[in-house]
Amino acid sequence: MPEQTTSSIVIGATPEAVMAVIVDFERYPSWVQGMKTVEVTSTDADGRAEQVHFVLEAAPIKDAYTLAYDYVSDTTLRWHLTEGKMLRAMEGSYDLVATGAGTEVTYKLAVDVAIPMIGMLRRKAEKVIIDTALKGLKKRVESLG
Repeated sequence: MPEQTTSSIVIGATPEAVMAVIVDFERYPSWVQGMKTVEVTSTDADGRAEQVHFVLEAAPIKDAYTLAYDYVSDTTLRWHLTEGKMLRAMEGSYDLVATGAGTEVTYKLAVDVAIPMIGMLRRKAEKVIIDTALKGLKKRVESLG
């Protein structure tokens, strides 16, 4: 897997409130840019999503893919690609840390696509994905608070 791209943002809410929005996968199309549909395809014994199928149309990426989730703790969620068309591999995580101003959210992402792409361009695309996701997450969480 290629090296990860990482970025962080502070959200004016508790880690619990932030994680609640992150794991509410089926609402992603209402606030995640380019997300067309999301379907939880399997859940664990606690009713949490284990596998989630996404359809994304965010130029230049158009793909349908499935991610498997690992609930490391109440403040850390990791995932990896189990199936994709354009994506060959994807690993990522959200790590939440309570701060005086709310919650610092760190998003890590590594993506490998089926089309040839030099590392510098792939990292730039990862950075755009991460920054867009973090800004969307912040806007969504803070609008609910």
